[in-house]
Amino acid sequence: MFFGVEGEEIEVNVPNWAVLEARVRERFAQRRGFALATINLDHIVKLRASPRFRMAYAAQDFVVADGNPIVWMSRLAGRPVSLIPGSEAILPLARLAAAQGVTVALFGASDRVLAAAQEYLEREVRDLRVVCRIAPAMGFDPESELAEAMLGEIADSGARLCFVALGAPKQEMFAAHGRKVAPEVGFASIGAGLDFYAGEQNRAPEWVRKFALEWLWRAASSPRRLGPRYAKCLAILPGEAAKAALIRLKDRKV
Repeated sequence: MFFGVEGEEIEVNVPNWAVLEARVRERFAQRRGFALATINLDHIVKLRASPRFRMAYAAQDFVVADGNPIVWMSRLAGRPVSLIPGSEAILPLARLAAAQGVTVALFGASDRVLAAAQEYLEREVRDLRVVCRIAPAMGFDPESELAEAMLGEIADSGARLCFVALGAPKQEMFAAHGRKVAPEVGFASIGAGLDFYAGEQNRAPEWVRKFALEWLWRAASSPRRLGPRYAKCLAILPGEAAKAALIRLKDRKV
């Protein structure tokens, strides 16, 4: 599934959980790093406005569908992909890492969140070892010399999987920079995922997620912060759906 943004194409190149696990397992075995991004409508809005974000996305090795609208549009286009939210990818990736003796770094959020997240992950995932925690200060530039030094710290710790919890676009930019500075480390951008484990944020109830209404639940929980964001997402949805329908028509003509 492709999304055209300012003349560039963003591809959801990992269609389901099985493919994601196979590719990550292979990278761990080969001691090769990766950058994993989880695309959603908010990312598409930001990609339209930011050339730097588009460059960071172009450097991602794996892109999965994080958001039901992306999944729905993939089906409309005749190129279906599965839903893989960043927050739900943390435990499966952590289990893969533990199974292959890969140690983990946590980056972003706050010291309190990272400490609580480490405790949770090491309790839930047998043999998992978190060997590095870094919580950058507010205003952190993911492409700065400080970011490069922090990436060096992650690499020196021996971690080969780093969960990046900065939010878009900073986390994807940091991961793209990390691919150059720490090529053996896999960077998974997971947004607020660690906050859920630390109890700093509450995930929508299961029945809300079942009916694909998590966005509405989150907007109602924080209307000032998330209301404008989701309004922008809804505004681009008809156009993106039309593009998906055109993809299906073009594929039929081939």
